Amino acid sequence: MAAERAELTWELFGTAGRELAEEIDGDGFEPDLILSIARGGLFVAGVLGYALDVKNLHVMNVEFYTGVDQRLDLPVMLPPVPNAVDLTGAKVLVADDVADTGATLKLVRDFCADHVAEVRCAVIYEKPRSVVSCEYVWRRTDRWINFPWSDRPPVTKRAGQVLDA
Repeated sequence: MAAERAELTWELFGTAGRELAEEIDGDGFEPDLILSIARGGLFVAGVLGYALDVKNLHVMNVEFYTGVDQRLDLPVMLPPVPNAVDLTGAKVLVADDVADTGATLKLVRDFCADHVAEVRCAVIYEKPRSVVSCEYVWRRTDRWINFPWSDRPPVTKRAGQVLDA
């Protein structure tokens, strides 16, 4: 029998995004830009960008997961990598869907740390084993999560889209 999973529907994602934005706003943090971790973080950054009225959104591509609970040894930044000059002196909110091991968030947060005025992380889910304790978390779980954007297989499989483990 498969392990029980957390289920996030599109409707619940809307609620999660709004509540996460309210938590950030309630804390008084006003980011200059939102840095999304592609791909799951794109959805989170979009909803937070609208809710927090932040139009300056950036994307960082990081490859780590290659399948359900399958990952590379270490996360890898994929080009194009954001120009550190674009981040200099900014208050940055890093957005992702989940802090599982936290390795991806740590890589991105550490990349930003030497250049920005402040960096904070916001996720929909955080797992207990994460090496990064995010400042803003909608829910904590130790289960695998079915996200509405990735709970079904791709319409087509494209060669070369995942790094070999």
